Amino acid sequence: MSFVFPEAMGFGEIFSLAVAAILVNNYILVQFLGCCSFFGVSKKTETAVGMGMAVIFVMALASAVSWAVWYFILKPLELEYMQTIAFILVIATLVQFVEMFMKKSMPALYQALGIFLPLITTNCAVLGAAITNIDNGYSFIGSVVYGVAAGIGYTLAIVIFASIRERLDATAKCPKCFEGFPIQLIAAALLAMSFMGFSGLHLPL
Repeated sequence: MSFVFPEAMGFGEIFSLAVAAILVNNYILVQFLGCCSFFGVSKKTETAVGMGMAVIFVMALASAVSWAVWYFILKPLELEYMQTIAFILVIATLVQFVEMFMKKSMPALYQALGIFLPLITTNCAVLGAAITNIDNGYSFIGSVVYGVAAGIGYTLAIVIFASIRERLDATAKCPKCFEGFPIQLIAAALLAMSFMGFSGLHLPL
């Protein structure tokens, strides 16, 4: 079965794609994907930064490898129905490498991330980026850029939210019924509303 690779993307398209992934279609605050780790690892800014770096790395490599798996294995062999399973296996393998690296070189951060680090395997934001690249027919470079940009958008969201939570824990006083998770949800909702303002952003190509 013959098939055609996606056309190469110009610089303008690449730039527009990156900005859209970071701001306009932010995976956390606009598409609401990957919220589990967003709330679980945002207690401290340092932990949020570490989680963000891990997600950027996994998203970038997952986008590249899943693109190659799709166009060189699944598509030629007409195994398109195996897309989700194949991509999850790719992501799980990459997460294992990240986990081993952090455990060896950054044990404090590894302990701080806890169960949320292996849960990147089932993070729908990472899988969503890989599937979006295929569904939208992005080129290899476009897929990698989109993966990196989506990871940067995730990191931006979780770091901002972590700084807000630190400020709330340190200084904010609120009614008893809003203490803890309720006030966090309200803060996340307001942050999401602020990112909705980018929805009308149009970039010249």
